[in-house]
Amino acid sequence: MPSISQREIQHLYWRAEFGLSVSELGKTPKNRKSALDELFKRAKKITPLPKPKMPLPSWESVKKMSPKKKNELRKKGVGEARDLNEAWVKQMASANLGTLREKMALFWHGHFACKLENPFLAQNQINLLKKHALGSFREMLSGIAKDGAMILYLNNQQNRKGKPNENFTRELMELFTVGRGNYTENDIKEGAKAFTGWSANRINGDFMFRKRQHDFGSKNFMGKTGNFDGQDIIDIILAKRETATFISRKLYKYFVNEIQPNEKHIEELTDVFFKSDYDIGKTMRFLFDQDWFYETVNIGSKIKSPIEFLAGLMRKLELNFQEEKGILFTEKALGQILFFPPNVAGWPSGKTWIDNATLLIRLNYPSYIFSNTEIEINLKNPPETKPVRVGKKMEVTANLKPLMNAFKKTNADRLGEEMAAFFLQVPVQMKDSAFEKFSANAKAQDDRIKTWAISLMSLPEYQLC
Repeated sequence: MPSISQREIQHLYWRAEFGLSVSELGKTPKNRKSALDELFKRAKKITPLPKPKMPLPSWESVKKMSPKKKNELRKKGVGEARDLNEAWVKQMASANLGTLREKMALFWHGHFACKLENPFLAQNQINLLKKHALGSFREMLSGIAKDGAMILYLNNQQNRKGKPNENFTRELMELFTVGRGNYTENDIKEGAKAFTGWSANRINGDFMFRKRQHDFGSKNFMGKTGNFDGQDIIDIILAKRETATFISRKLYKYFVNEIQPNEKHIEELTDVFFKSDYDIGKTMRFLFDQDWFYETVNIGSKIKSPIEFLAGLMRKLELNFQEEKGILFTEKALGQILFFPPNVAGWPSGKTWIDNATLLIRLNYPSYIFSNTEIEINLKNPPETKPVRVGKKMEVTANLKPLMNAFKKTNADRLGEEMAAFFLQVPVQMKDSAFEKFSANAKAQDDRIKTWAISLMSLPEYQLC
């Protein structure tokens, strides 16, 4: 039974969850099997997003509303969606939840990228992703095909017999399953016919099958002929090993190494995924249990996404935003807003998260928190609009007591290196550094610990996990 070092356990929890607080680190198992057992045991519980507080209006009442009332309803919906966003980030950052499920749901949110402006549709879709996050990809895909937000986002409510709309079927194959090069334009046309009549209620997202709008004729799809409906199309796609390869490569790049993907390891992952009939939990357990997952080349090789950065910081320092909009403000500042991916392909990754503006905010964010100063930033905007410069004071508190307790007995000459081992996944020499000299000026141990914490989290290396 392989033992697991502190660096490896931190690697596991940064990739599978959102890092560990110092209190959690001291309680983690000392061997890989026990660590994985605990990780997946915690993830069994599903914590859904809460229902929006506003009452669900009926479609009939909305149709009768004046433009002014509709605008008021839309503004309420935007506020409710913001509250759901912030609630989810807090769930990701919680040390009391099995956040492996939340991390997987975040991955699937980027995979099935969909703008979620309606809070009722947002809650439905994210809870669908949470439910199946570690379960059956087959069931998740079928659910997404009938999900109101996805149907409306990709215009499948316009997909009718005699006038098929190909948007959903194209993205189903290009982005959600087999990937480019593994289907033809004719497959898109024929597949779209199978999804005709698949629609949804615009308000609550309930799936509706409009029988009169469905094409019950024969279709020729991926070499098979029959009177297929949407579920048949999904089954045919999942019978292709290329689907398992496409998803496995994406999982590998997200959870292991985007810069240097290992094709042999991706093939191993594909075998497990395909032979298990797309069992996500079994595939992820296999991934986290491989020696290659813990190789040095993979540790600290990933740039944290803005959500990973924020949720990880909240978890490490037990941050409490007194003004809830501080979470959304940070997402906007760093360029990743939950429920609002830039397009159907989802968010970018890697170095695309970092530019001069966002790196400066990331490096200074710990200081903003501890000093409670005002941040002035250029919010990211579409290229056709001018940048908006915004100043905001971070109303946030951190619970540093666990951190102080963990390092209060550490000798001053070892403090930097031991704290660096906790905060950083990339080795950095702290001995005789400017940070060490700066820390030496602090008279009390608590001040030294606080100084080291700010210094370490302000390093470029802290952006890696």
